[in-house]
Amino acid sequence: MSHSNPNISQNRPVIRQLDDSAINRIAAGEVVERPASAVKELVENAIDAGATRISIDIADGGKTLIRVSDDGCGIAPEDLPLALSRHATSKIDGSDLLNIHTFGFRGEALPSLGAVGRLNITSRVPGGEAAMIRVAGGVMDPVKPAALRAGTVVELRDLFFATPARLKFMRTDRAESQAITDTIKRLAMAEPALGFTLRDVSGGGEGRITFRADGENGDLFDALHARLGRILGREFAENALRIDATREDIRLFGYAALPTYSRGAAVAQYLFVNGRPVRDKMLTGALRAAYFDFLSRDRHPAAALFIDCEPTLVDVNVHPAKSEVRFRDPGIPRGLIVSALRHALAEAGHRASSTVADATLGAMRAEPTQPGPARVYQMDRPSLGARTMAYHAQAREPVPASGFAELANSYSGQLVDTPVVANATGAEQAQPDAVPSEHLPLGAARGQVHENYIIAQTETGMVIVDQHAAHERLVYEKLKTQMAENGVAAQALLIPEIVELSEGDCARLMEVAENLSSFGLTIEPFGGGAVAVRETPAILGEVNAEAMIKDILDELDDQGSSQMVQAKIEAILSRVACHGSIRSGRRMRGEEMNALLREMEATPHSGQCNHGRPTYVELKLSDIERLFGRS
Repeated sequence: MSHSNPNISQNRPVIRQLDDSAINRIAAGEVVERPASAVKELVENAIDAGATRISIDIADGGKTLIRVSDDGCGIAPEDLPLALSRHATSKIDGSDLLNIHTFGFRGEALPSLGAVGRLNITSRVPGGEAAMIRVAGGVMDPVKPAALRAGTVVELRDLFFATPARLKFMRTDRAESQAITDTIKRLAMAEPALGFTLRDVSGGGEGRITFRADGENGDLFDALHARLGRILGREFAENALRIDATREDIRLFGYAALPTYSRGAAVAQYLFVNGRPVRDKMLTGALRAAYFDFLSRDRHPAAALFIDCEPTLVDVNVHPAKSEVRFRDPGIPRGLIVSALRHALAEAGHRASSTVADATLGAMRAEPTQPGPARVYQMDRPSLGARTMAYHAQAREPVPASGFAELANSYSGQLVDTPVVANATGAEQAQPDAVPSEHLPLGAARGQVHENYIIAQTETGMVIVDQHAAHERLVYEKLKTQMAENGVAAQALLIPEIVELSEGDCARLMEVAENLSSFGLTIEPFGGGAVAVRETPAILGEVNAEAMIKDILDELDDQGSSQMVQAKIEAILSRVACHGSIRSGRRMRGEEMNALLREMEATPHSGQCNHGRPTYVELKLSDIERLFGRS
């Protein structure tokens, strides 16, 4: 006699084949997360079609209308039904999923949009007749003749009407519109030669243009620089460093801003792989690593970086949205980003962001301008030749100015008569009295105020230097150079400390063991998931090895790399530099001030202190004159 097993339900579930409509609605949840996702897919299709101008119209944050028009190659009438079929595409033939040169290739976007919204496609190929196809909630109408001059117009209305539950997760119209604008801006950065127009037509009528970028001319860098200036602003373009480097068939190019042009959040970081906008933790971690020695933890760099490589070296088929990528050897692009950016920052030398001067001028208050003609002054500013002659005359026969002699003796801003610079050996060398220091980037020191700020005169204006911050950076760079030349001293532990980890964490830690060893932290596998810490950096003194190892693992999980040990070492060097630098409140002689200026000009990264703040402010003479109403 057989008895039924109580663990087996009498109502056994039956496996069913879902219909195409349900399959497309499920797939749409991955491909079309929000209106911005739909815009991204449609605009990428237009780019793949060879369009030169793309127009996007949206209403109510894209919830009720998304219309993308392009002048691309179009779709033939007989291909329109196939374009709405799942996994039908003209981008690949299916034989090689790694050699992909287009944005789209999965053949999922159009059928997914047609499954959750009301989709109309009108298209015309050169020399052919225009045709239109309509699909709503996965139900397709037959192809009909239409009127269209060229290209393709894709109109998506009532997004998610077939899946109303998704509408509950939509944000406000303003937030969705902002997400669409951000998507268009990223694609516009990737394609500077193309023209983009985004228009909000909510409420009917022609609407208003919320973003426009005409196609840029010139070579790659000129066009990209102009496009970035249009999208990210003139200030970014003025303070961005050109990046162009190659390593093992992977090229990195683009623009990265100076450390003193930083942001409070990572909102100005744009990364592209083979022209595709991506959000990749490994790449953003590399960007952060390149700047971590120049910015405090609450500041973030600004950059637009492009990685070009053979499609076979990167897998873009990681996620249906194609926003994630996976490199065959992630260490190459990561190392390329770090080295290229650090090289560019070093070449920038003492340069600081122009926004520092703008903020300084903004803090000043000019005299209110009176109506009527501009004020006429009796004495205009003398020419450079006249100033030089006056300087020579003063050097030969100095004449004390009445009323200023006593003040000069008690005032901290002592006048500097003879500019002094440091030669290659470090010895100070007097300059001839032709005032050549004025022609140098940081000019000639003219005085010191409040025992902390050096006032220098340049050919085109003046420079105000924070003597403590500037010298702190100089000392810090010397200490780092010495550490790089001599290595990091390690202290061996009398008894190695054993740290128990999972086997996965142990394997991940051993992958970076060589890099950690270069900073004095030596680890070895100890069987199973355990590691033995045999040496720690001597400069750190007594450390909790287990806590350090776990912090390193957390950083590896979060960013794909770890600079924790290096950061701790350089934080100590920074404190040593702070205590060993010129203190605020110390009066400096003229030769000392000029020697500091010359050393700043010769030292990389001297435009910002160890925490990313500027070490000097440059004010143009024209701006100063405008403050006093002289222009």
